[in-house]
Amino acid sequence: MHLSPALRHQVAVLRRQVARPDLEPVDRLVLSALSRLLPRSRWSTFFVTPATLLRWHRELVARKWTYPKRRPGRPSIRAEIRTLVLRLAEESPTWGHRRVQGELLRLGYRVAASTVWSILTAAGVDPAPRRGGLTWTQFLTAQAEGLLACDFLHVDTIGLTRIYVLFPMEVETRRVHVLGVTTHPTGEWVTQQARNLLLDLGDRVARFRFLIRDRDSKYIAAFDEVFSAEGIEILRTPPRAPRANAYAERWVRTVRRECLDRMLIYNRRHLLATLDEYVAHYNEHRPHQARHQQPPNATDIPSRPVVDLTAARVRRRKILNGLINEYSQVA
Repeated sequence: MHLSPALRHQVAVLRRQVARPDLEPVDRLVLSALSRLLPRSRWSTFFVTPATLLRWHRELVARKWTYPKRRPGRPSIRAEIRTLVLRLAEESPTWGHRRVQGELLRLGYRVAASTVWSILTAAGVDPAPRRGGLTWTQFLTAQAEGLLACDFLHVDTIGLTRIYVLFPMEVETRRVHVLGVTTHPTGEWVTQQARNLLLDLGDRVARFRFLIRDRDSKYIAAFDEVFSAEGIEILRTPPRAPRANAYAERWVRTVRRECLDRMLIYNRRHLLATLDEYVAHYNEHRPHQARHQQPPNATDIPSRPVVDLTAARVRRRKILNGLINEYSQVA
């Protein structure tokens, strides 16, 4: 009896602090059941009014007879289908939206042609005739097995003498040949270097079908005839289009960044010795992303077993007096 005034006062304090209590569904169910047991004389102490109980009942009835709503229109396109459509259009630029739809049906995706068209249009993908043109990158990739790329590299010595280096690259394997260095490249000198290249290739000449070169005047008609006699067609790049000879241009950037820009060249003999050592490293050891991290002279892709790091011994071999390092496992 002594606690009743204290409890009533505590409830009054809570009511002043909480304007509207937040009730869970279970609380509503319990309070509704207890309201039937509470005497009418005590209803004034019940903080739930009869109007609130009636509103809860109306909400229960409405929830029972309300069916799940469906959004109007077609169902949304799944993200994986959208991604797959854009992938097919990118990897096969000659395919139109109906060709892409047919490939999707073969893969088990039932998608309308209009849906494929909508996905491509929303992504800003042009129709197949506009994006189906063969680019130089696609051409070089498709023809890499039979391609040679030829270009000049120039180096300025410590005495400001400019030396020219003629090199071809086997595009499929990225193998580089340094044919010669000279301070005065002429058409006759370039032609002789072409003959030397065919002698070095030997029987492998029959593998090549095209030679890519720029429009430098040093490539005279006799130079082209050396390759034409072996059935190799000359492809001249468009004017001021270095991307048309991208593989050779990339090697020029690589040899400069890794070697020539990090040392001073004294004369032709020094340059030739430096390039011979670097090219041997490039062809025999340096990994290439396009060849699954294998060097150009690797004939296959060997399996890489898991190495026991506790017992492994790695040996370093210095190239160009430590300018470049090669690493190998000690047998």
